[in-house]
Amino acid sequence: MHTNSTEAVWAVFKPGLKGIYHHVSRKHLGRYVDEYAFRLNEGAVDNHTLDRIAAMLLGAQGKRLTFDDLTAD
Repeated sequence: MHTNSTEAVWAVFKPGLKGIYHHVSRKHLGRYVDEYAFRLNEGAVDNHTLDRIAAMLLGAQGKRLTFDDLTAD
């Protein structure tokens, strides 16, 4: 891990949050970080698109976010 690696992650994460979500709650910050970690880890051009889709589906398997969980304080 280098300082440049950390700066590269922030260079992608911060504009992505501002440009896509506009507001980030503390409650769901971990979910946003997980999404961008997945994008950075699986987004290599060497990985075939279908392999990335399979990794996404395997990562989501068994996890469920209900509306009540999403909106509860």
